[in-house]
Amino acid sequence: MGQTNAEIETIVKAVVEELAKRKSSTPADIQPCNEKVLDLPDPTLAENRRVIGVRNPIDEEGLRNLCATTTARLGVGRAGPRPRTKSLLLFQMDHGVTQDAIYGEVNEDVLNKFNLFTVQTKIEDRGQYLMRPELGRLLSEEAKAIITEKCIKKPQVQIVIGDGLSAAAINNNLPIIYPVIEQGLKSAGISLGTPFFIKFARVGVINDVNDVIGADVVVILLGERPGLGIADALSAYMGWRPTAGKTDAERDVVCMITQHGGTNPLEGGAFLVEMIKKTLKYQASGVELKEKSSRDG
Repeated sequence: MGQTNAEIETIVKAVVEELAKRKSSTPADIQPCNEKVLDLPDPTLAENRRVIGVRNPIDEEGLRNLCATTTARLGVGRAGPRPRTKSLLLFQMDHGVTQDAIYGEVNEDVLNKFNLFTVQTKIEDRGQYLMRPELGRLLSEEAKAIITEKCIKKPQVQIVIGDGLSAAAINNNLPIIYPVIEQGLKSAGISLGTPFFIKFARVGVINDVNDVIGADVVVILLGERPGLGIADALSAYMGWRPTAGKTDAERDVVCMITQHGGTNPLEGGAFLVEMIKKTLKYQASGVELKEKSSRDG
């Protein structure tokens, strides 16, 4: 049988009284933790991400030199079999940032700034995007119809933007890199197609895009898979006349474009323009471009 309200109230009152007794009898030598005890550094500052956590290392200078060569989590130390508090909290913070990047949305203000219309792949939601990468390489039929209607056909260069695995990469870097690419191509006399945004995009979607547009070079600016430390890195993939069946071997990529420890977006944009010029010159990309350009010395 169920308990009456009066019986429930009696039980709750007894529990509260017992908890009050336990709190008042806490031993004096057990002190609550506080910020001064933990002395946690600000994890957003680069200098605090390379703190050596190993106590009394045999070769402290060697360990510091090793840790200075990479952003990997080296020399973080441990407390028995467990990570130290600072290391664990930093790891959890970085993991949270990567989740925000993966599940975040590209800001409409960023898309509107460059007059980018939006189309979608055959993916229906973010969960399916993570589980079915092959569908992210295919445009929906609606997307193909919109692109056919709105885009210039057969330009020398077609640029598309994809959210990929990091919306933050687009939000943080597109406003810097895109004007550099656009101005660089214009100064070189290279015609540019109508740019647009593809939601739930994978790199291989440029094959489908070009089967509609017919450009000489297609470039996709795409959010990279976030790492535990840098979650807003952008990649730029390009291919010479991509079409159904073309693979990564027939593409080139500039990766790790970010303001936080990678290639600066301004520099990345200028480099991309030079890569596009090279692709147009040799009418090739990927392995074939490397072979043709190497023959010229």
